[in-house]
Amino acid sequence: MNECDVREAVIEVDSLPAFLRTMAGIAAAHQTHIICFDADEMAGRGHVEKAVRHAVRSCREGRAISRSLEMEALLYAAGTRQCRIGTEIGLHEGTNRSYVCFCPPSPTAAEALARVVKWVDEDWEEIDAARQKRLMERFGITEEELEAAGGRIRLLVYERVALLEINR
Repeated sequence: MNECDVREAVIEVDSLPAFLRTMAGIAAAHQTHIICFDADEMAGRGHVEKAVRHAVRSCREGRAISRSLEMEALLYAAGTRQCRIGTEIGLHEGTNRSYVCFCPPSPTAAEALARVVKWVDEDWEEIDAARQKRLMERFGITEEELEAAGGRIRLLVYERVALLEINR
């Protein structure tokens, strides 16, 4: 995904509105979009990449549901048209394990953001039982579907992301 750069970060958020303003200022100064996804609510990096790819295409083609690329990406990641639900997989107050996406890639924005986030190089791809349960609930995935997909929850989540294109 060359249009965007996805990194992992641990982010301490005391005040969500203040942190979002800081992030928006950095994004504007570096002419990029910065989108944060709660890693614990995602089916891994591929989930982020697919959601962002759909959001970029939707915005580019004038079919966006929301007014910003950031919210559009969260909507695709959540597989919903409801902004309230989309924000549930973004940042929250407290400690966040977050996939941070820069569209377009901006090493200088990442450097500036490093003042308020801690970049990490960790493997967040494992989907344990608790995360699988959250994903199944969020995306309405049944045990029967999971069994039919050979237990591959990621494929079912990716399908739900893509279905937002159809379910507009």
